[in-house]
Amino acid sequence: MLQLVSQLVGPISTILDKVIPDKDLKEKLCHEIATMAEKHAQEQAMAQIEVNKVEAAHKSLFVSGWRPAVGWTCVFGMFGNFITIPFANFALQLMEKDIVIPLVPLETMMPVLLGMLGLGAMRTVEKGKGVSRDK
Repeated sequence: MLQLVSQLVGPISTILDKVIPDKDLKEKLCHEIATMAEKHAQEQAMAQIEVNKVEAAHKSLFVSGWRPAVGWTCVFGMFGNFITIPFANFALQLMEKDIVIPLVPLETMMPVLLGMLGLGAMRTVEKGKGVSRDK
């Protein structure tokens, strides 16, 4: 989206050159057009933050608890792949069993986990800089 808008700014500024003789007004309009997509994306993010606040304040675990549930699911997946399954396979080999428990594919879980951790890291940076809005 941002790429499309940036590609349109050049031709639009050329048209504005012909239509608007005032240089300051023309530059102001070009800047408004160039930042339009960014403003829209920021408005959407702020609206989502408000929805997130309402969900997190809800008393029902099924509404406010979905984020923690996703986090714990990721924890259990990681724990299984890196602790439980390798130790179970080691124990099976010690007992001379021909059974090998396969690892769970984590390709779909890792983007979710890394996204959650990234958001947590940004929050930690905010708190460290003293710009968080804690009450």
